[in-house]
Amino acid sequence: MTNMGCEEEVVTTLRKAGQKATPQRIAVLSALRHSGRHMTASELLAEAKRQIPVLEISTVYRTLAAAKELRLVGEARMGTGEVEYEWLGQNRHHHLICRQCGQVERIEDTYLASLAIALFENYGFRADLDHFAIFGICRNCQKGGRG
Repeated sequence: MTNMGCEEEVVTTLRKAGQKATPQRIAVLSALRHSGRHMTASELLAEAKRQIPVLEISTVYRTLAAAKELRLVGEARMGTGEVEYEWLGQNRHHHLICRQCGQVERIEDTYLASLAIALFENYGFRADLDHFAIFGICRNCQKGGRG
């Protein structure tokens, strides 16, 4: 998707959620949306500063926190030691991360959606499973004897 298309999607999504589409929010969230990958707050700041040179890291964190509350952005620890963020929009998904080779495989929400339902039905616990990373050993590493 082009950066302009990402900006339009971000503006539309923010407005549907009843939020103001400020230039700062648009810059940060469209950078994340356009990247198509996980990004740290520092990476987002560097990218968004191309549009708004005076942008501060605190604004990036506030924008990410607000978007996370709206469930538009997911936060995950992907094994790098830093919190990483990913644009979710309405597409919930999760990740399988190999501890041996670092391969990341995306899995659909259906697997954990049933877990969330079971947790609520059995324990009355409303789990926040919007973006989940599961660590283990991938098929290739198991076949190669590395796992």
